Amino acid sequence: MRRLLIRPGAIGDLIVSLPALEYLRADYTEVWVAECNVPLIRFADEVRSIGSTGIDMLEIDQRTQLLARLRGFDDIVSWYGTSRPEFRDAVAGLPFRFFPALPQGCHAVDFYLRQVGGQAISLPHIGTLIEDRRGRLSYTPREDFAVIHPFASSPRKRWPMEKFQEVAHRLNMPVRWCAGPEEALDGAVRIADLYELACWLAGARVFIGNDTGISHLAAAVGTPVVALFGPTDPAVWAPRGRVCVLDHMESVEPDDVVRTIMDSLLCDR
Repeated sequence: MRRLLIRPGAIGDLIVSLPALEYLRADYTEVWVAECNVPLIRFADEVRSIGSTGIDMLEIDQRTQLLARLRGFDDIVSWYGTSRPEFRDAVAGLPFRFFPALPQGCHAVDFYLRQVGGQAISLPHIGTLIEDRRGRLSYTPREDFAVIHPFASSPRKRWPMEKFQEVAHRLNMPVRWCAGPEEALDGAVRIADLYELACWLAGARVFIGNDTGISHLAAAVGTPVVALFGPTDPAVWAPRGRVCVLDHMESVEPDDVVRTIMDSLLCDR
């Protein structure tokens, strides 16, 4: 069985889909995802960025080479093109199965897993192996520092910076700030490769952040997470793992975050 999985979307969208994607693993599995997410797919035989495949032009340019490649799969499971009739027409006759990408009625992880026939409750997991100077692989060791990522895609999803700073001031451990390439924060750790970022996050004692893909990434490597949610429903989109969600962020104070970290996430320290 040769199977192709096409999953567009941002970092969080990909991570909540991981149990479904891994459930679909076949004798040969190829995965097409957003370019930034390519490093996070560790189980497939081949991973490509959607943009590199030319599939986004298929509706107006019936590329012979691409169509021949698609015909080489026995099964194509796609969250790409589901709501685009022109795209579905362009791939008519190919072994596509289309699924809607917007979760309904349950947590996103369960929604995607049930779409493809899986039933068990599952946690997205990204194993983070690092190589030492002798070339030996081992899991990232946990260290005694906290990571704070104070950004989000929408201003409505961002807890105030000054409150994050107050939390950092009150924690009894070193704090390392995390930021993306376009996020302005002096002295922040910036790691463009998401798998390398995952390995670094796996070494943290705790992660504090907003409703973002990086919060999902931290949870997927087993790091305890405090996630602050505003307009988004955490019953659908909260990271899965060792996670405490503080909803209605407009009423959350630094005391609440510090107490959650010390009483709930680090109680076994």
